[in-house]
Amino acid sequence: MSDSAGDTQFQDESTMSDELQKLKDLIESADNERSRLLLEKAESEKEKRRAEAELERWMKDEEIQEEQFRRDLEELQVEMKSLESTIRTLKKELDDLKDKLQLKEDEIDSLQQKFKIQAELPVQTVKFSGSRGVCEREDELRCVFTVTQRPSLLLRGGQALITFEEDKVAEQILRLAKCSVACDKAKMEVKPCAVTLEPTVKYEVHITVSKKTVRFQFQKAPPPFPAERIRDRLELSFCKANRGGGEVEELHYNEEGGAGTVTFSSSAVAERLVLRGRYTVDVCGEADVEILPVYEYQLRKFQTFSGVAGRTVLLKGIQALLDEEDLQDHLEIHFQKPSNYGGEVENIRYVPDRETLTAFFSEDHTTADP
Repeated sequence: MSDSAGDTQFQDESTMSDELQKLKDLIESADNERSRLLLEKAESEKEKRRAEAELERWMKDEEIQEEQFRRDLEELQVEMKSLESTIRTLKKELDDLKDKLQLKEDEIDSLQQKFKIQAELPVQTVKFSGSRGVCEREDELRCVFTVTQRPSLLLRGGQALITFEEDKVAEQILRLAKCSVACDKAKMEVKPCAVTLEPTVKYEVHITVSKKTVRFQFQKAPPPFPAERIRDRLELSFCKANRGGGEVEELHYNEEGGAGTVTFSSSAVAERLVLRGRYTVDVCGEADVEILPVYEYQLRKFQTFSGVAGRTVLLKGIQALLDEEDLQDHLEIHFQKPSNYGGEVENIRYVPDRETLTAFFSEDHTTADP
């Protein structure tokens, strides 16, 4: 029985030893797990602090960006207000400049009408039926033309020009500050104004045309030869009757301009070449030259005239209540009635809105001819 008890005791000690070893292993494993968890916790704390720092940095960046955006927005708003103010100022300046431009254009039109001398004259055939104004010599033809500028007035939209048969009727109308014209069911106030004609001019043009001498000009570049050689070749060419030329009295040639003058013995040759307008010459090869007349002109007896159209009245402020023809008829009917201080109308012309018209006056009777 003693041995059996001893074995039991040994087994208990061995079991306890195994249990103790297991406990130690468990404690060691727990310590390892605890260390691992502590390490992971430290890593997590470190990652957390890094994330918090990153978040804080992002929040600061966001605050900075928001502040920068706010400042930029305020600057843009200030700049927009400044631009709007500048635009309003520029628009006002543009309107002022447009008004000034319109005034300048009106002034230019007035000055052009006042000082206009040169005008394009229509080309037409002139037949001389007598010796008045024409003085002929053997080698030249002298002519005198009288140029008279007709007075004119620029009519704008909403205006009308009315000419009466008698001066006293126009005088009566001009005494009125305004005229109330009935147009069907409506009325309009029309302001009568006197027509002051701009100064016009009258002058004589004295023209002297050579009957034997003509000018010539190479249509292309002249030949690159000495001037004396070209002059001789030109003289020989102009002498050829089969080409329309004739006997040459004198020839001048300008090497620089490629032009010159040639004087024929017969005026018929010069006239024929001028009418033809060109001639073929042989200067080391055929070349065409342009033929032009030789003439001089002078302006003489320059005179200026000005005045007031006695029988014509300018009507302003006309409203487009009717179409052009009906409105003009109503104006004519109104100003024909003696009860409206009117009288017989010789001529009337109304200008619709957004249109312009130039009225010309005759020199003799200052009658409007729109």
